[in-house]
Amino acid sequence: MRSCKPKTAKGRETVSEVPDREPEDGSQCGNMAHAGIRAERRQYICAECGKAFGQSANLAVHARTHTGEKPYTCSECGKAFSHSSNLVVHRRIHSGLKPYACTDCGKSFSGKSHLIRHQGVHSAEKTYACKECGKAFSRSSGLISHHRVHTGEKPYTCAECGKAFSRSSNLTQHQRMHRGKKVYRCKQCGKACGSNTKIMDHQRIHTGEKPYECGECGKAFILRKTLHEHQRLHRREKPYKCSECGKAFTSNRNLVDHQRVHTGEKPYKCNECGKTFRQTSQVILHLRTHTKEKPYKCGECGKAYRYGSQLIQHQRKHNEEKETS
Repeated sequence: MRSCKPKTAKGRETVSEVPDREPEDGSQCGNMAHAGIRAERRQYICAECGKAFGQSANLAVHARTHTGEKPYTCSECGKAFSHSSNLVVHRRIHSGLKPYACTDCGKSFSGKSHLIRHQGVHSAEKTYACKECGKAFSRSSGLISHHRVHTGEKPYTCAECGKAFSRSSNLTQHQRMHRGKKVYRCKQCGKACGSNTKIMDHQRIHTGEKPYECGECGKAFILRKTLHEHQRLHRREKPYKCSECGKAFTSNRNLVDHQRVHTGEKPYKCNECGKTFRQTSQVILHLRTHTKEKPYKCGECGKAYRYGSQLIQHQRKHNEEKETS
């Protein structure tokens, strides 16, 4: 009588026959042709490292770790992956989709593995404390990266243009612009970004959308990191101090902007008239004098303004009219 064996596997896998155990209750296969015969299970073993798999498809996927094959390519930026699931997670960088939210702090992530790694921040013991501001981290690498906020160190330099970054991920995004990879450009002001999420964050400057709200005072912000910087005001934290005059700030960005008061540097230039500015936000506000854009609209009467401060002043008039009527 012939035993029921799977077809011989082809290709690079090595196949070994590993018999299953007899059923403990004495039951047999329902097919009478198999009566009294032990069912045999075939394992697919990697010739490189000896790891075994129940299916040839799983072995084929595993083999890519040895061959370096990456058959799944992102149509947006050209980055390639060995697993289709990794490509799915990567595409969320371009779409801005972050379906995995932390129940402790609300921060969201594009991949489940990123959320799991982040949750360790809440559960793990934070033994690495910053001597400058007291912020603690569960990993020494987190402290090293954070410390650059205080020192201003930017060890990751672009070989093309010399621009430096504090994080390697920021350099990678920047380098896409030189490599001719897809660049996301703002339709309002022409600013270019290396990822869709960054351009979405930037566009809120034009739309006025502020999705990040402070739980202490209700003030809202365009960027999550700006909210975190603001929350330092409530905690009375100002870890960034100017070496020239001693003035302290809640963020390194504000310190850099302030230091230009001493140096006189104005690196941001208007392409329309050539006027220069200390901050990018000043250029964006200035550009509205050329475009005549008025993004801040009154909900009461529909009147529009170039600056948010002008709208606030205008709305006070409506409030005063309501109080006197």
